[in-house]
Amino acid sequence: MNIAVTGSIATDHLMTFRGRFADSLVVEQLDKISLSFLADELQIRRGGVAANIAFGMAGLGLRPVLVGAVGEDFVDYRSWLERHGVDCTSVHVSGTRHTARFVCTTDEDMAQIATFYAGAMSEAREIELEPVARRVGGLDLVLVGANDPEGMRRHTQECLVRGIPFVADPSQQLAFADGPFIRRLIDGATYLFTNEYEAHLTEQKTGWSSDEILERVGTRVTTLGKEGAVIQRKGEREIRVPVADEVKRADPTGVGDAFRAGYLTGLAWGLDARVCAELGSMLATYVIETVGTQEYVLYRSEFLQRFEASYGKEPAALIEPHLSCRRS
Repeated sequence: MNIAVTGSIATDHLMTFRGRFADSLVVEQLDKISLSFLADELQIRRGGVAANIAFGMAGLGLRPVLVGAVGEDFVDYRSWLERHGVDCTSVHVSGTRHTARFVCTTDEDMAQIATFYAGAMSEAREIELEPVARRVGGLDLVLVGANDPEGMRRHTQECLVRGIPFVADPSQQLAFADGPFIRRLIDGATYLFTNEYEAHLTEQKTGWSSDEILERVGTRVTTLGKEGAVIQRKGEREIRVPVADEVKRADPTGVGDAFRAGYLTGLAWGLDARVCAELGSMLATYVIETVGTQEYVLYRSEFLQRFEASYGKEPAALIEPHLSCRRS
């Protein structure tokens, strides 16, 4: 399968606060909030939802097509992604803006407060998918991830017009979008990805019930944090997949992106929905065990062992012929 991953490409500035945000929040004074948290650690990492997802897919053996907008400061980042198997040929380079920045602070409860600077990402609206499809010999699936809102709208509309199956993954943009805009992003999607909070927000803002959303999308995949993930399809029994066993918890940034990378990789391998979600959950544990969204290293034998320990021999046997990590 040729899979294009559209969305943000950014640099992550990750800080750690040795305390709990909740201890500093006064519910009655939230309209006057003015807080500063002293961070004792700073990590500057590569990120952005599209780049994170593409990196994870490449790590498992695919060659995803990354589509997004960056600044001229993307040179080193591009080299990193290409060395790890990501096709960056269709990335748009702005001549005036810096690559986007994500600044996030995480407390001891793994709660997060973040700010995102769009920068060059605002030029994603200038990207057309048809030349991308022509270059790679056609697109079988397009993920429309969090991005410049007008860029997301354009990619969604182009997929609908050209009959390209697409994944609606609005994530962070749900907080800012209104109901009509969200409805346009998800109506007609082959897959809809959200976390549990985003799922409720989608229903609230669109005015559509869960059943009504399922009438408009092929498959709805909702991640539930420590409770795993649930897959819903019209007329079928829902599938619940527990999280994979983890070694430690370092930082949750990018966990959802890794889940999507694993799920999409499973689709490319022709696996069923349950195994796709299991693959996504396993990859997600590698991210939560490291600081940074692209700092994990996959060893094929270790990945298979951990996957089998979490989900059993039969699912492990299904992914084993396809799995092609760069390290054995």
